[in-house]
Amino acid sequence: LTATATGHHAQHYGSLILIDPNVPDSNQPGQVKRITPDQLFMESELSPHKDPTNYGTCWPLSEEFYLCVYDPFSRSDAGEANNFGIYLLDCYGNRTLLYRDPKISCRDAMPIRPRARQTIVPHLTAVGKPLAPGEQAVSVDPASISPVSPVGLINVYDSKFPLTTSEDGTPAKIKSLRIVQLLPKTNPYAHNPAIGYGNQKGARRILGTVPVEEDGSAYFNLPIDIPVYFQALDENGVAVQGMRSATYVHAGEQLTCQGCHEERHSAITSRPRVPQAMRRAPSTIQPDVDGTNPLNFVRLVQPVLDAKCVSCHGGAASVSAESSGLTPDQAQKAAKLDLRDDTKTGHFSPSYEALRRFCFYYDDAAWTEPQTFPGKFGSNRSDLFRILKAPHYGLKLTEEELYRFTVWMDNNCDFYGAYDECELQRKGEKVFPWLE
Repeated sequence: LTATATGHHAQHYGSLILIDPNVPDSNQPGQVKRITPDQLFMESELSPHKDPTNYGTCWPLSEEFYLCVYDPFSRSDAGEANNFGIYLLDCYGNRTLLYRDPKISCRDAMPIRPRARQTIVPHLTAVGKPLAPGEQAVSVDPASISPVSPVGLINVYDSKFPLTTSEDGTPAKIKSLRIVQLLPKTNPYAHNPAIGYGNQKGARRILGTVPVEEDGSAYFNLPIDIPVYFQALDENGVAVQGMRSATYVHAGEQLTCQGCHEERHSAITSRPRVPQAMRRAPSTIQPDVDGTNPLNFVRLVQPVLDAKCVSCHGGAASVSAESSGLTPDQAQKAAKLDLRDDTKTGHFSPSYEALRRFCFYYDDAAWTEPQTFPGKFGSNRSDLFRILKAPHYGLKLTEEELYRFTVWMDNNCDFYGAYDECELQRKGEKVFPWLE
């Protein structure tokens, strides 16, 4: 595959690369080969917005020869002043001009020649079938379209990395999948409003969970036409592994996953029988606790803080050593961590800001960890989770109270669950996104 490595702010010009999906994915650039090493990568090897953008619209003629457009003096900020001509490139570093118009740029050069007809992929969804020549479009009755489509998972344990949360590698027992919907942004401004700790991170809503059978299989109905990601949960509802991309299903479509981040180049493991989940009807997504749909810190976590934490962590006068059994130094230290939310002002609550240093979250917009390792993100990588699980001066959380913390930490510790009406969300009111 040929492609143009360019900046996402710019026109589609930059450096030409060859992508070989047959090379095993090592989470390094091993699958990528530079066709034009004379053109550095925009925004990573060069300063942003004013980079040279010499090449574009590559069309491979073979493994060694390519058509493309080229302007040796082009820049990403030059616009119509650029003048791209059509060139023949080869993998040996040669470049030959084929045609250039003195007034307008060329692009998308391709050979016109007879070619074998490509295989036609059958249309497998209930809507959107391409029309044959002369065929008239027929409206589809919306009432005839199912709002859900089935999704199957063959074996959650079929994974590139062992699903474990322990240092000794003891396998985790996956009991369910959490399904999280990513919400489209409703304004064009980066990191505005800020959804949580992470820079330029998206709002989300937790649709709920579905069971995973003993053999690692799952089968469930998923709402159509919405982007979602899955998290594999242990018996305590803590995420062991999670997707870093999204998927979706169309009406009338069935989606099947082989595993959970399985090795792409490995052969599919043969199974002696049909997976357990596929022997029954698809599961219905079970809604999660209040404050998860959409995600809202004030509804999800703050009630637990108010009930179990602010008696010690509530300002200078919140606790006395005599009544709490703490030493004077311990009581003074505890009071400095203020987990109250009695102001209802500010973009984030004081309690939310106070917990930041105890939590793991993906942050930077330009770079973040390129992959997720089992047991190394969310709750399992947060100091707060370890504090809440361990004996903590007599603190006793119910299973649901601890789960409220874990589901929050597993989903990047967001504060808001929608891009609109932040002041109402800040007060703990349920605000549903108007764009899904």
